Amino acid sequence: MLLRSVVVLLVLSVQHLHGSALPAVSSYEFTAFRMQQYNLGQQKHGCRGAIVVAEARSADEPSLTRRCIIMKVEDFSAEKYLEAQGQNAAAVLILLPKNISSVPHSTVQTFMMSESVALQKETLIPVYVAPEDEQLLYMYEEVKQAAAARTSSIFVRVLRSIVTATAFQILVSNNAPIKAITDNAIVTLEGVLPGAGEDAPTIVITAYYDSYGLAPWLSFGADSNGSSVTILLELARLFQKLYSSSSTRPYNLMFSLTGGGKYNFLGTKRWIEENLDHAESSLLHDNVAFVVCLDTLGKSDELFVHVSRPPKPDTPVHSFIQQLEEVVSSRFSWVKVGLVHKKINLVESTIAWEHERYSLRRIPGFTLSHLEDPKSALRGSILDTMSQVDFRKLKRNGLIIAETLARFMYNLTDKGSPKDVQVFKGQLDFQDSRLSSLMSFLTSVPRATQLLDKEQSQILMVNSLEHEFKRYLQQVHRHTFRQDRRDPDVSFFDQMNQPIVMYSGEFPDVFGDCLLFNPASVKSKHQ
Repeated sequence: MLLRSVVVLLVLSVQHLHGSALPAVSSYEFTAFRMQQYNLGQQKHGCRGAIVVAEARSADEPSLTRRCIIMKVEDFSAEKYLEAQGQNAAAVLILLPKNISSVPHSTVQTFMMSESVALQKETLIPVYVAPEDEQLLYMYEEVKQAAAARTSSIFVRVLRSIVTATAFQILVSNNAPIKAITDNAIVTLEGVLPGAGEDAPTIVITAYYDSYGLAPWLSFGADSNGSSVTILLELARLFQKLYSSSSTRPYNLMFSLTGGGKYNFLGTKRWIEENLDHAESSLLHDNVAFVVCLDTLGKSDELFVHVSRPPKPDTPVHSFIQQLEEVVSSRFSWVKVGLVHKKINLVESTIAWEHERYSLRRIPGFTLSHLEDPKSALRGSILDTMSQVDFRKLKRNGLIIAETLARFMYNLTDKGSPKDVQVFKGQLDFQDSRLSSLMSFLTSVPRATQLLDKEQSQILMVNSLEHEFKRYLQQVHRHTFRQDRRDPDVSFFDQMNQPIVMYSGEFPDVFGDCLLFNPASVKSKHQ
C-alpha cells in the first residue's frame, strides 16, 4: 500500500514538474572557439586536440573521465582545469557571458590567473570557449542539477531521473587533422615627425598592437595593449601640432606599432634587425636618446618604469624619469611612480618587456606600464575587454607621458618653467571622444597575431592603423616580415573556430526507476 502511494506521488510530481521544465531541442549547432595552439621555438603551448564525442557533465561531478566538462567563467579555476586533465576528461567547454562588465572583479581575477596557468603548457584535451546563449545555459543548468542530484537522497535521484533524465552529447565531427601554419606575416608600422637639423637626436615611441588570450577568436586586448596604441596615436596627433614650427622640433620623434608582441616581440626584433643590419640609413643607427615602450596603461593609480639596468645620472633616460616624477608630484600626486629594474636573463627563451629587445642591441629604452609584474595575467586574457579600461585614467596616463616628453624635449625645468605648467591643454588636450572611438575601433575585432594577416576584418584594421599614421606622420613605412617556413620562430595551427553540435534526449522511465526502491526496505522503515 505504501509503495503504491509512493508511485502515485512520484507520478503526480512528474506531471507538475514536466509542465515547468524547459523543452530541449533534439540537436543544436553553435560555434565555439578552440584554445590557443602554437609552438614558440621548441616550446609547445595550448591544446593539441579538436575532436569531441562525449557526454556533457558538470565540473561538480566526482567522475569526469571521458566526459565533456561544461563550465561557466565563475566555475573555471586552475584546480578544476588540472583535475579535468588528471581524470582524462574528453574536453572542456567554457561558457563566456555576453556582458563581461557584469562579472564580479574577484571572478575576473580568478579566471585570468587560471587562464594563464592553462596557457603555460600543452594539453591533449580539446578546450573550447563559446558565448552563452539560451540553449547552452539550459544545458549547463541541467547537467549542474544532475550532478547535485547524484549526491542527494535516493528519492530525489529517482524524482530527478523521472522528470528530466536528459542526456547531452557534445560532438565536434571535423575529422581533418590539425595543420601547422608557418606562413604568418607580421606587420610593423613606422612614421616620423622630423626634427630640425640633420643631427637632431631621436626619441622612439612604440607599442605592440596584437592581443592574446585563451582563445584567439575571443582575444580583444583592450587594456593590453589597445590602451597603449590609443595613447600612441594621440601622441602622434598632438606632437604633430607642436611640430608645426621648426623652432619647436628639437628631436626626431619616431613612432612604431609592432606586431607579434605577444610572441616574444617578434615584430620588434625583426624591425630592429632591418633598421640596424640591413638599412643603409636609419634613425636607429645612432644618436638615439631613448625608446619609450608603452604597455598596458588603461587603469590603476600606479605607473611603473621598467628598465634593464638602473639609468646613470646625466643620461637622457635618467632625466626623463626625473621629469616624470616632477609632472606626477605637481599635478597627479595620488599616482604612485615606481622604478623596476630587471636584468635580461639570456638563458630564458622569452623576454618580459619590449624595451629588452632594444637593450639587447645597446639602444637605451624603458617600458611604461601600470603593471609591476611582467607575468601579470591581465596581459593575456579573453576577459580583457572594454570593461577593464578606465577612460579617465587612460587619459591621465596619456597626459602624464605627453607632459613628461614635452618637459624633457624643451628642457622646461632648466628654463625655469613652473612645475605644474601645462603644455597639453585647449586644442592640444587629449580628446575624450577620440580616445573612446579609438578604443572601440581597436576592440571591435580580435587582434590575435594568427588572425591579423588571414582574416579580412583584421587586415582592414592594420590598414586603418597605417592610415592613422599617414594622417599625422611623415616617412610612413609598412614592414611585412615573413617567417622561414623551415625554421619558423612561431608556428600556429588551424581549426581555431569549430561548429559544435549538442544532441539532447529525455528518457522518462517511471516504473523502471521506481524499482530502485526496495519494497522490503520500505516496509521495514514503515514498521
